[in-house]
Amino acid sequence: MRRAAHVRPSPTDAVLLGLRDVSFSYGRDPVLRGATLAVREGETVALLGPSGAGKSTLLACMAGLRRPTGGVVELWGEDLARAGRDRLAELRLRTFGFVLQDGGLLDELSLRENVELPLRLAGVPAREAAGRAGGVLDALGIDAETGGRRPAEVSGGQQQRAAVARAVVHGPAVVFADEPTGALDETSSSTVVDLLVRATSRAGCALVMVTHNPALAARMDRRLHVHDGHVVEDAA
Repeated sequence: MRRAAHVRPSPTDAVLLGLRDVSFSYGRDPVLRGATLAVREGETVALLGPSGAGKSTLLACMAGLRRPTGGVVELWGEDLARAGRDRLAELRLRTFGFVLQDGGLLDELSLRENVELPLRLAGVPAREAAGRAGGVLDALGIDAETGGRRPAEVSGGQQQRAAVARAVVHGPAVVFADEPTGALDETSSSTVVDLLVRATSRAGCALVMVTHNPALAARMDRRLHVHDGHVVEDAA
């Protein structure tokens, strides 16, 4: 069970997620070639690289969404490559949070209902889920009236704020964000990343973000470059 955390731990704390010699191929086309990295509890990490470098594939392997062709992916020492479907589903529900490029919100639900969803799926009573969702949305600048609207009725920036709220509302150990600002303009992108960093800090969880934008990546504790299937630490 995940240890409770109320402040972001220092980067010298225990390793949360570790990859060793991870490889992945689409058919005969190798994408990852011996990728090795470690994410410590509470730290923020950017994955940088050109289009097609394998950033999103690497993130998917880290989150248990894809099984690597070879190597080891460990969460607190547990090999996710050997985990069954039920265990991976449990981790995605309780331990991981996700922010996608398009938000990934359900069109038929309001913003607040979208944020409540992880809590309700985890068995949290409706009233408690509503209160927690409302509190996180308010902290991210979404008032009750806006929270009652459906995704199609609000701006892209507001949709991403709701997506950030949904990713952290259940207190995950790590949030995976795959190009979370790819569909936004420069100003909105900067705002959403600032909110994402602050929200994960308040939740006490780590953040791994895929981006092609060096300026956004510079706000993370560490920057890792995906190149030719390998992971290289930023020397800066």
